[in-house]
Amino acid sequence: MSPGSGGVFAGLVAFLALLGTLAIGQPAGVLQALGLAGYPTDTRPPAFSAATVDGPPLSLESLRNRVVLLNFWATWCLECRVELPALEQLHRDYARRGLTVLAVNFREEPGTVRQYARKLGLTVPLLVDPAGAITKSYGVIGFPTSFLIGRDGRAVARAIGPKEWATAAPRALIESLLTEPTGRH
Repeated sequence: MSPGSGGVFAGLVAFLALLGTLAIGQPAGVLQALGLAGYPTDTRPPAFSAATVDGPPLSLESLRNRVVLLNFWATWCLECRVELPALEQLHRDYARRGLTVLAVNFREEPGTVRQYARKLGLTVPLLVDPAGAITKSYGVIGFPTSFLIGRDGRAVARAIGPKEWATAAPRALIESLLTEPTGRH
């Protein structure tokens, strides 16, 4: 082995172990490895309906049978600016397979949100939360904060702070959630 290849090998072994964990359905270890907090299997996220900046309102219920990555953010949040393009890439890569990325903006005017999204090239659905009601119902106290919701409507995981969503491990988790059967409710 050449110098430095041991680290690459160790990283590959760790990634394969992660995939194996996903395959045998033990997400708690996977979530912990990604720095995500999991939920008990029967936990349901708070329902909501909110206006989008450029379209009809969206409700969580209308997204049943899709995997939802719900991200809370603000234009003044520097870490959000770094994370949003990765979420946009997930949206582009997985929307057709059943992933919906929703970006919930905290207490800003739709025009401000629209202009900011245009600068970043965002096409994910942008929800506005002018009174902060959705943000409060999810217990968000800092930005960015994200929630993964399974096809069956269960809360899967919470991410506080920015995550590297474009890397292999989070993408493997999303792939795993996309292979789950739909809730059929």
